[in-house]
Formats: sequence, structure tokens, C-alpha cells
Amino acid sequence: MNYFRTGILMAGLTALFGAVGYLLGGAGGAAVALAIAAATNLFSYWNSDKLALAAHNAQEVDEASAPELYGMVRDLAARANMPMPRVYLIHEDQPNAFATGRNPENAAVAATTGIMRTLTYEELAGVMAHELAHIKNHDTLTMTITATMAGAISSLATFGMMFGSRENRPNVIIQILITVLAPLAAMVIQMAISRSREYEADKLGGEIAGNPVWLADALAKIASAVPHIPNETAERKPATAHMFIINPLTGGGMDSLFSTHPDTGNRIAALMEQARMMGVGRSAGGFTSQASASPWAGNSGNQPGPWG
Repeated sequence: MNYFRTGILMAGLTALFGAVGYLLGGAGGAAVALAIAAATNLFSYWNSDKLALAAHNAQEVDEASAPELYGMVRDLAARANMPMPRVYLIHEDQPNAFATGRNPENAAVAATTGIMRTLTYEELAGVMAHELAHIKNHDTLTMTITATMAGAISSLATFGMMFGSRENRPNVIIQILITVLAPLAAMVIQMAISRSREYEADKLGGEIAGNPVWLADALAKIASAVPHIPNETAERKPATAHMFIINPLTGGGMDSLFSTHPDTGNRIAALMEQARMMGVGRSAGGFTSQASASPWAGNSGNQPGPWG
């Protein structure tokens, strides 16, 4: 159902893009709008991962520089039957993580040093499994396209009002309404898609890790920490907020029209119900990486990782 809903919302976003172009410039305006959408999406398709990682000063790591994190991601990717993504570390105190990339063959996951200090091994495994789920579901591409189109609609509405053909322009009141309401509608659609994909990634992430409780506990810890540990980079670049597992700007919020993420309590409740259906709980066996001499391996208690 969520996949169908996502398709409907993306179709609505595309229709909105064309409608704004038509209202501002007639049939020619609609054609220009769709051409802009195609060009911006093509650019984002090839460069979204590089832009996102560069925006947060992410540094690529390997098995030599970060054996625990790298080994964990490698083992989870094998469990998910998907290619090994590139692994990045962000030197940021706020606990958080995100995934990016146009497809599973060209993807990356990034974790902050803060999340590695905060979570237990199993909790971090739950988070990384969630990010791998986004990649496997192609959510990283979907969210890149929606974010790009939402931004392009805002720009189109503004520049169309300023530079559009006088013959094709609607009256001034309609122009003002388009300039204000079109970007707002695009943002609402973008955020609705983002919330829908988070629930799906939580569910698949719980399956990949083998225990949804680990992700539920991780979400609770991250959500409680984020409001007290600002992410200055995310604050300066709020367009990337939807990428993170928890909103880095607010740490959560209600399932409202203007939330980039579902309510954390609702996500936790869904994960706990999934764990009940799977017959697992906090006492279930710990996730063990094949990384050699991992200080987290088998740690199913409450001790933080080696960065603590």
C-alpha cells in the first residue's frame, strides 16, 4: 500500500510541476517546466550521493580505518542479499545516520561519530539495517527526485512570475497564489513521501537485522539526544533533513503535513509489534559481526560502542 501511495504522490508532484508551468506560461510554460524537471533530475541522478556526502563533510572509511562499522555493514548487506555500499563517517556529535545513492550498486551509508558513541552494537546494527533497507527499496533515488522537484517547483514559481511572458501570465492575484501555494504543496507532497518510506525502511530494516527491537531502542535514544545536540551543518542545509533516520533539525514531531519523518513513538510501536510477530525481544541473541576483534561483537547489553 505504501508503494502505491508513493507512486500516487510522485505523480501528483509531477502534475503540480506541469500545472505551475502551464499557469505561468501556457503550453510553452508547461513544456519548459517539464524540461527543467528532466534536466534537474538527470543531474541529481548522477550526483546526489556526492553532493549529500560533501555537504556533511563525510569521510569514506574501510576495514582498516573503521573495522567495526565496516564489518557490520558488510555483514548486514550480505544478510540483505545486496551489494556492499561505500561506508562513510561524519565527525558530528549528534547521533544520526543516512543513506544515499542512485541504486544499490552505487550507494553509500553514513554514520556520525555521535551515533557510534551513543548506541550499543545491536542498536547500531538496527540503524544500519534501516539505511540498507532504504537503498534496497530504492528510496534514496525516490527521495532525491522528490527533493529536486520540490525545489525546482519553488524556483519555477518565483522566476516564472518575474520573467514569464506577459501575454501568458495569469492576473496578479493568481500569480501570487501560485508563488506561495505551489512550493507549499510541493513540500507537503515531498514530506508525505518521506514519511511513507521511513515506515517501510523500519520494517525491512528489522527483518535484515533479525530483531526490530534493536532499531526501536536506537530510535528512542537518537530522538531523545537530537534536540540537545544541534547539527549545525544540517541547520544550514535543511534540504538534507529528510535523509536522516531522525530529523536532525527537530528530532521528530507528529505525523503532520509538515513533518519530514513519522512520529518516533509510532515508529517504535510498529517495530515492537513486528518483533512480537517475529517472536523476538531484547533477550534475543546479539547480532555478531565477522569483523575481527570487534569490541562490540555479541554485546547485547547497554554499553556504548568503542567510541564511548
